[in-house]
Amino acid sequence: MRTIRFSATLCLSALLLSAPDSVIAGGKANMDAPSASVVETLCGEKIADPYRPLENLKDPKVAAWYQRQSDRARSALDAIPGRNELIAKMVEFDKRRQEKIFDLSITDNDGYFYLKQTPADETGKLFFRKGFKGQERLLFDPATFKDGSGGNFVISEVAPSLDGSKVVIGVSPNGSENAILLVMEVETGQIYPERIDRGRFASPSWLPDGNSFFYNRLNTGDPLDRNRQKDSRVWLHVVGTDPATDREIFSRTHDPALAIKAEDIPSVVYDRKSGRLFAFVGSVDPRVTAWQAPAEAVGDKVIAWKTLFRPEDEVYDFSATKHDLYIFTPKNAPRFKVVKTPLDRPDLASAETVIPEPKEATLSGLALTSKGIFFSESFNGVREELYHLEFDGKRPEKIETPFEAGTLAISSKGFDHPEVWTIMGGWNHDFRRFRYDAGEKQFIDETLSSKASFPEYDNLEVREVMVPSHDGVKVPLSLIYNRGVAMDGKNPVLIYGYGAYGNGITPFFSPSLLLWTHKGGILAVAHVRGGGELGDDWHKAGQKTTKPNTWKDLIACAEFLVREGYTSPQHIAINAASAGGILVGRAMTERPDLFAAAMPQVGVLNAVRSEFSPNGPVNVPEFGTVKNPAECKALIEMDAYLHLRDGVKYPAALITAGMNDPRVPAWQPAKFAARLQEATASGKPVLFFTDYKAGHGIGDTKTKQFESLADMLSFGLWQTGGE
Repeated sequence: MRTIRFSATLCLSALLLSAPDSVIAGGKANMDAPSASVVETLCGEKIADPYRPLENLKDPKVAAWYQRQSDRARSALDAIPGRNELIAKMVEFDKRRQEKIFDLSITDNDGYFYLKQTPADETGKLFFRKGFKGQERLLFDPATFKDGSGGNFVISEVAPSLDGSKVVIGVSPNGSENAILLVMEVETGQIYPERIDRGRFASPSWLPDGNSFFYNRLNTGDPLDRNRQKDSRVWLHVVGTDPATDREIFSRTHDPALAIKAEDIPSVVYDRKSGRLFAFVGSVDPRVTAWQAPAEAVGDKVIAWKTLFRPEDEVYDFSATKHDLYIFTPKNAPRFKVVKTPLDRPDLASAETVIPEPKEATLSGLALTSKGIFFSESFNGVREELYHLEFDGKRPEKIETPFEAGTLAISSKGFDHPEVWTIMGGWNHDFRRFRYDAGEKQFIDETLSSKASFPEYDNLEVREVMVPSHDGVKVPLSLIYNRGVAMDGKNPVLIYGYGAYGNGITPFFSPSLLLWTHKGGILAVAHVRGGGELGDDWHKAGQKTTKPNTWKDLIACAEFLVREGYTSPQHIAINAASAGGILVGRAMTERPDLFAAAMPQVGVLNAVRSEFSPNGPVNVPEFGTVKNPAECKALIEMDAYLHLRDGVKYPAALITAGMNDPRVPAWQPAKFAARLQEATASGKPVLFFTDYKAGHGIGDTKTKQFESLADMLSFGLWQTGGE
């Protein structure tokens, strides 16, 4: 089910004096960025786009500008006192944990497949064990994979067959998320000769024969091809055969009667619990569009798909048994509910409500087991509770967890197995994994990662507050800081947020990010509208035409921190990534006086042009399209690049991009950086760094993760007067 779901030793003035000239340089540092007099009319408005040439990444002059900017930024960031000490502390933290285990998959016969990373590893290696206490065995080290490109590969896909005898392994180079699929025989470690490339959305799903699987494949591997993600197709592969002979199963061209759009991402799944085939088309729209067919239909030349769910049904997720569908929906229940309907004859209009919409919380997770239904409820996105409901029960039982969980994720093997697992953590509490024994009503610690101690954070205090926004709506704000911090208006504050896709920021424990508090600062997480912390309505209140609520909520949180004496504008830094670029970019352009530094990472900063990038069309359900007049105006409003004005004293900025980014092309941050360098009158640094061996941050090596975080923290501390 979906889960709703360093020490700088000098003061600020001393840092400024000791930093190189390139750091201090302000508004005129765009170093002759290629520009042109581009003006176009969008939804009745004339829009100037002077840095449109920066979108042409193949132009040698453009490429040279990116490199000059990156060299300048790298030199400046490396010179910030305290940055190297931050990295050293992160490395020390990492060595305290003997091994970190993640991306776990458990087969019905208790095969554990997972990635493990030790302090000596740059990325996770694939391991296998039989059961929680089984002897583990290394299956695959991505460092051993070579394709002649010289890339650094990470494991991006792990899909074991139903009995765990084979496993599909996806490896992607340099943060590209562009997977090459390999097939391994688990017992022998033999890797079959075939290689399936272009698997960004591969989602391999095995059939019960254990010898064939479905997968999605893009039509081109060129990351700069604007049509790259259009008309991808689902294929059926038989292990040991040439992928060129694979049979097309599901796509817009193969199934024209289903009215699939070119930008939709198709997938087909064999569901072992119901014995059915489910076909999906996806985008960022959380509403499920799906069809079903009997498993034996895979032998038909064209599968006769039967409609299961349409977008108007408002199904956000579902789980199947042999006879029923359990459906997770916000329909007439914005904080979500679960209903049940027959699998063979689904009828949502008369579906039985199994778990009603909570009155004060948001339904956040669900798992079916042979012992009944386990579900979680979230309060403001920062505290979760666990419940158990027997299949024939009327009243759920609240389960007392080992500690109060800020985040609680539930998983199981399905309705025909008794096991249920929870992963729990918080802002100041490391994640732990438990198996819950419903018969004995007790939690058994089955944490796979090694435990580690972080006494640096024994004195942390967490405060959850509700902040009135511009329209009176109260926004959750999480504050993490050391006890005894003086509320004298001088504390460096780092405000982190996101606010998109209905994805909430639930509490997580990150020793490296908490270094901000270790240096005496306050870490603030703003749960702005557009996320899912307070349910579906919270998401829709920060989407398309309502998107301004997202950055206005952040502004309200910053004003609250100033008003209550936590800090002052000259000590506030803001940070977000990806779609969070809208949040940071528009907050700093609307209220440049309120922030000392802004740090958008691989951010959406030129929203009006997003639709014309490879990943843009699938994001239309979240942000809108220029083809719709109202949504076009909304895109202009959320476009930070278009809101920069000459002569304004903007905050210092650290803007980053990944040259291999398949989600936000490097030119979006680049155009914003060039225009900001030209426009600002504050004299504060505006640094633009492009990582040529990274993408969206997904699949980065450990060292690259440390360096990126150290860049952000040290820049923020430098600009806010941190120690």
